[in-house]
Amino acid sequence: MMAAGKSGSFKMMEPCKPPPTKRSRKERTRHIWKDFPEDLYEAVIARLPIATYFRFRTVCRKWNSLLDTESFSQHCAEVPQTTPWFYTITHENVNSGAMYDPSLKKWHHPTLSSLPTKLIVLPVASAGGLVCFLDIGNRNFYVCNPLNQSFKELPARSVKVWSRIAVGMTLNRSSTSGGYKILWVVCDGKYEVYDSVTNSWTRPGIMPSGVKLPLSLNFRSQAVSIDGTLYFMRSDPEGIVSYDMATGFLEAVYNSHPLHLTDHTLAECEGRIMLVGLLSKNAATCVCIWELQKMTLLWKEVDRMPNIWCLDFYGKHVRMTCLGNKGLLMLSLRSRQMNRLVTYNVSSREWLKVPVCVVPHGRKRQWIACGTAFYPTPTAVP
Repeated sequence: MMAAGKSGSFKMMEPCKPPPTKRSRKERTRHIWKDFPEDLYEAVIARLPIATYFRFRTVCRKWNSLLDTESFSQHCAEVPQTTPWFYTITHENVNSGAMYDPSLKKWHHPTLSSLPTKLIVLPVASAGGLVCFLDIGNRNFYVCNPLNQSFKELPARSVKVWSRIAVGMTLNRSSTSGGYKILWVVCDGKYEVYDSVTNSWTRPGIMPSGVKLPLSLNFRSQAVSIDGTLYFMRSDPEGIVSYDMATGFLEAVYNSHPLHLTDHTLAECEGRIMLVGLLSKNAATCVCIWELQKMTLLWKEVDRMPNIWCLDFYGKHVRMTCLGNKGLLMLSLRSRQMNRLVTYNVSSREWLKVPVCVVPHGRKRQWIACGTAFYPTPTAVP
């Protein structure tokens, strides 16, 4: 096409082009994500709230397979573990757990299809993102990640024990990539250690002569792990039994518990050993928190439940179960007239009520039987 200018000259005009077609929102989004750097993918997803893990696996095959890569595991390891979750077992269905996310104050109901269905298995310990289960007959151990449902049945123990056992679990390093160890111990002094690196049980030695037998372990109290050392509570004589998983050194410390104390259990926060229990006198009952003083090895009260809450316990026979003892505690307080769940943050000294756990897609209330705290880690494998 030719056009005449002011001077009479002609200028060549380009042929008219059709206007660019407007891309749909779906096409634009696909184009953006197509060129998105792979490393940035993983870094972003690793920092999403853990609760989104249940949803983004269903987005596409690429995102689903992304969680199993070594590079994604490294990104997850760079994200600091902050608030633990709680894996609990309900009275209504002992083989179906309920997980509580305290940051969102929400219950999740995963289906751990890998756990045995013909046996009753209970959570007894945890380390990082892994939870250790033991069948109700104290025979078989299982380790599972409730988030990605990876599962492992541990080999049979070399020592057959039919009595009740206490269990503790630690990581070999700061993450599960370095493996983990599990210790079981009974009141007569027998104990064994499982190492995930060798996938075997060993008997490190015999009980030192300075440790009085029987141990009289408090089985209502879960063990706590601090810097690779496990701490168990004993009741007669009152005190704490510790075991260093690296050196195999075992010792006992004897100290009296506070007066009028019932249903007590050990807890830990930032390397400190704590004690939580019911303080009952006459008709009054209160939940109290103590800290073990390193110099005197005496218990010092540091906090207690608000009085307005404790008034609900007056005149009632209240029992307490600790469902998680890693900095953030979950306590089950129940009587014939009451069943209440509360959390306590040891660092901030904050008490919060936990919403009722109900059956998925229903209204039936579920009663919590037992549980343990764990740090939700999508990439941890047993």
